[in-house]
Amino acid sequence: MKNKKEKIKIILLCIATLSCFFVWYAVFAEDRQGILTVSFLDVGQGDAIFIDTPNGNQILIDGGPNKKVLQELSRVMPFYDRSIDLVALSHPHTDHVVGLLSVFSRYLVSGFLESGVSVKTPDYVSLKELVAENNVRDVLAIRGMKIDLGGDVTMDVLLPGEDSSKTDPHEGMMVLRLVYGKNSFLLTGDLEKGIENMLVYIEGENLKSDVLKVGHHGTKNASYPSFLGNVKPKYAVISVGKKNMYGHPAPETIKRFEYFGIPVLRTDEEGTITFQSDGEAVVLY
Repeated sequence: MKNKKEKIKIILLCIATLSCFFVWYAVFAEDRQGILTVSFLDVGQGDAIFIDTPNGNQILIDGGPNKKVLQELSRVMPFYDRSIDLVALSHPHTDHVVGLLSVFSRYLVSGFLESGVSVKTPDYVSLKELVAENNVRDVLAIRGMKIDLGGDVTMDVLLPGEDSSKTDPHEGMMVLRLVYGKNSFLLTGDLEKGIENMLVYIEGENLKSDVLKVGHHGTKNASYPSFLGNVKPKYAVISVGKKNMYGHPAPETIKRFEYFGIPVLRTDEEGTITFQSDGEAVVLY
């Protein structure tokens, strides 16, 4: 009987020790110390960007073409965390939508931001059903919106500029500019030359950003000189799959970045690419 009581005491002590460990682990994990973290997830031939703000708000922009986004999220989020504050969809194409189906099934999502482009593809229809079934607030992005993400971080909606429900997904693209102090990230989805030119005309040098998420996986029809000359990024990130059938990124696009002296980072070569900012400087993590 005495041995049995001793074993119970040992078991209870172990449980208490583990509980204490997990509590302190969570405390330290939730302390961002004023740091904004932006991760361009390696999801293959598609886009997925995870943002962790200094006050702990978490945002996912696009979900890539498959379930791999779950694997990548598990690497940048605490293992116990099953909630995402905001999911944004740049446009409803397969390589941006499909992974979000798995995200909505695994995580508790508070808000959904989209461009408003309306398509009847099965993946997008299923995503909209999940949004409705989970009572997630559905917000249409429109130029001029400034989203307060907390911790002095804002996300400006540069596009779309009007009702895009009946436009082509690429023409109704959602383009966002993430700002923290003196630092900024330009997140372009599948932006191409025509819409680039429109942004240059509207915004000009206001496009200047420390990090550029290169439009449409580095296609030859994106990242033209006039656009790059206004953005002036310190880093360019191309989200792309290894040996993809489209030949992304195009050699001529890479040469444009070389001409401007802009370092290019690719998820097919580097894996997930993460930056951190304290509001004063952006560093490659």
